[in-house]
Amino acid sequence: MHIDLTLSDIIARKHFFSVPLDYQQSPSKQITVFAREIVSVENQHKQLPYLVFFQGGPGFGAVRPISNNGWIKRALTEYRVLLLDQRGTGLSSPVNATSLSYMSATDQADYLSHFRADNIIRDAEYIRAKLSPDEPWSILGQSFGGFCVLHYVSAAPEGLKEAYITGGIPSLTRPADDVYKATYQRVITKNNDFFNRFSDARMLVDNLAKHLYENKVYLATGEQLTVEMLQLLGVNIGMEQGPEAVYYLLEQALIDTPHGIDLNPLFLHQFSQFLSYNTNPIFALMHESIYCQNNASSWAAHRVRAQFNQFNYRPDKPLLFTGEMIYPWMFAQLEALIPLQAAADLIAAKKDWPALYDLEKLANNKVPVAAAIYSNDMYVEMQYSLETAKQVNNLKYWLTSEYEHNGIRMDGERILDKLMSLNRGHCLR
Repeated sequence: MHIDLTLSDIIARKHFFSVPLDYQQSPSKQITVFAREIVSVENQHKQLPYLVFFQGGPGFGAVRPISNNGWIKRALTEYRVLLLDQRGTGLSSPVNATSLSYMSATDQADYLSHFRADNIIRDAEYIRAKLSPDEPWSILGQSFGGFCVLHYVSAAPEGLKEAYITGGIPSLTRPADDVYKATYQRVITKNNDFFNRFSDARMLVDNLAKHLYENKVYLATGEQLTVEMLQLLGVNIGMEQGPEAVYYLLEQALIDTPHGIDLNPLFLHQFSQFLSYNTNPIFALMHESIYCQNNASSWAAHRVRAQFNQFNYRPDKPLLFTGEMIYPWMFAQLEALIPLQAAADLIAAKKDWPALYDLEKLANNKVPVAAAIYSNDMYVEMQYSLETAKQVNNLKYWLTSEYEHNGIRMDGERILDKLMSLNRGHCLR
């Protein structure tokens, strides 16, 4: 089924596909995968090749285009772009406590085990057979989408003409523990940058943390705002414009009242908008599994945190924000995650995750791959990305300090143009 609509300078077509939940089992339960095909108005009658976009996350639907700008503008000069809602996100059989409520915890964990990069790419190949059966297509992955791209290159290179990655080259072999040891170090650096940049931020944060430590405070959603939850704001400080947004939120947190210092209701309404764990539960449920190959994560970020005592708050020490880490206590405190706590524990304990990368195939890869590696990236370790780049044949990269992790959102037209030039042997400009 497809539905057409017109946006500003863009023609969009909505595609819905029925795909197997488990491609290894026949017959298998079917789920829906959604993809939005877009083309510029001026090119709508041309037979253009496809560029498929893999969103970061995991657990987030593809970008919803409004107009022909950013990386989309560059892409639409020569492609039809396919914005894929990865399974479980957006309009693709969305995963949440409501949709999983009819299952036992064991069944929930088993169901969710089919929502990693391997099956996302099987979905892509299934869709390619419908939309572009006679020719391979091009792909672009941001952040976790880059993880999906490398799996695609490893698992189904015959489906690809070329590949692009922005801020998302993973380690091919390192376990989650290694990833988080590096990540905590980068988060400390980002904390230092944040508190050095905003001169009163330390006072604002520590006063707020002390207030939360001594008082029970409830968000507009009804959840208690704990110090640990406050620390989660750090997931934003590694993004372009993220530190500013966090600072402006914090500076209006506490207000003077006739009864003393209290929390500003505006802050309590806005706080939850800075965290996506309630609205995108796959991000919390499946995040650590993206690093697992024949081993369990066993709540890696939580365990590794014990090696970084500076993140453990006490009223007599300064608070540090955490980053893109998932903790077991989140499934006891965040409203939409509470019903999924038992499933989360089972997923964290799962040991038999299949391998995601074929090292021999990648070493002999023939698909042109161009990647942007951000040297200051808080979420993806630069050294691990460079390590992987050496292991993948035909991968060229552009190492830059110009952008944070969300560079493609901020200056996507330029970034994609540079990567396309790199892939095609042109000089970067």
